[in-house]
Amino acid sequence: MKYKVHRFPLKMSKDQDRLEEFLNNLRGEMVAIIPNVAPTFQLMGATAKVDFLLIVEKLV
Repeated sequence: MKYKVHRFPLKMSKDQDRLEEFLNNLRGEMVAIIPNVAPTFQLMGATAKVDFLLIVEKLV
């Protein structure tokens, strides 16, 4: 079996449609979506945000 890993840069507030289109256009089977969660520090304290997603595709 062969796999391909895609890096998908993401801004959670406005990339939902772009992510949906990307997932629907995959040729193989999607195996996993792995978020990269990065800590951020703001005035209200520490929080986290998702910078990008790693999408694992199993090629047919």
